Amino acid sequence: MGDILFLSHRIPWPPDRGDKIRSHHILKHLIDMAPVHIGTFADDERDISFTNKLEDICASVYVERRTKAQWQAGAEALISGKAVSVTSFASSSMQAYVDDILAKHDISHVFVFSGQLAQFIPQNYAGRFVMDFVDVDSAKFESYGQEGRLPMRWVNAREGEKLADFEHEIAHRADMNLFVSPAEAALFRSRSGLDKSVQALGNGIDLDFFDPKANFAEVSSEHNVTGPMLVFTGQMDYRPNVEAVCYFVDKILPRVRVINQNAHFTIVGRNPSKDVLALAGHPAVTVTGSVDDVRGYIAAADVIVAPLQIARGIQNKVLEAMAMQKAVVASDAAATGIDAVHGKHFYVADNAKDEAAYINELLRNAALRKKIGKAARAHVKKHYSWEGQLAVLDDYMVHQ
Repeated sequence: MGDILFLSHRIPWPPDRGDKIRSHHILKHLIDMAPVHIGTFADDERDISFTNKLEDICASVYVERRTKAQWQAGAEALISGKAVSVTSFASSSMQAYVDDILAKHDISHVFVFSGQLAQFIPQNYAGRFVMDFVDVDSAKFESYGQEGRLPMRWVNAREGEKLADFEHEIAHRADMNLFVSPAEAALFRSRSGLDKSVQALGNGIDLDFFDPKANFAEVSSEHNVTGPMLVFTGQMDYRPNVEAVCYFVDKILPRVRVINQNAHFTIVGRNPSKDVLALAGHPAVTVTGSVDDVRGYIAAADVIVAPLQIARGIQNKVLEAMAMQKAVVASDAAATGIDAVHGKHFYVADNAKDEAAYINELLRNAALRKKIGKAARAHVKKHYSWEGQLAVLDDYMVHQ
């Protein structure tokens, strides 16, 4: 086996958000297999500051700061007929790095994390090409294209169509195509016509880090919350998360507060959008923005909520809360892909009325919260360790 070229759309360090958590652990696993050369993008200067972490463990590193404006990517997409998701990451500098690495090193394997980066792999590359799509992104944009107003409906519908074409092309070039759950893999098989080259590679959880007995700062008295606290965690400029918390405040929180008048909703995550920030005007809502350690907020919560209306793959936020021994109430969408039992490891509801009812049931029964939390951690510990999830990656990388 020669060296590995690893490409990712966002620097896989530190593992502090969903996509970076997955790419981080995959990278560490690949480094145990062979020398790894990494090309990746940085969203900001904070991301750039972690370049040295990669240099300590990789054979070569190229980190490019993303500066392309969305309007520019949109214009390029219209001119080229490509998806905006692809033109957003188009870069002659990244292409030069990839070409140079392939020319100067014995690269027997290429692992691409997130479909947008597959554009940099030459058509004539003869080694093993493993593509981790994670989710079927085109399906997400297709769903957006069926709602809202023009012109965004048209924009999202076009993106779904163009991205589906791109995913189809790349998947037929790749030796192996990975998705975060069996459900996502099955969906892509039905859309692509491929079979054995489409497989699931699930997410795991760092059980030592997300441990209720670990050492982290408490925030139980944060913001003078005196009533029961409901917590949502996530990247708060990500559309599904934004829509989830807005939906919760509008449809679910009022039902909860009929029974639990002092219930408080805390939204934890960096880069809150203007819609999320506006929710802070509600007397029962706190928006924290970026926090040093999300575990303190999870530990302080009476119930963790995940009311996503659109979700793809496995929600790390749900697994993290379960690992922290917390009772979780999730929507159907947020629970998809998580192999756990409703009423035993967490609660799942398909409407606002039932979500509120489960939350109220848990808030009035501390013993039930404790029971569900203990069962949740035991289940995650048994089924969702990173070591267990990545065990099949060796086969996906090596076997033809």
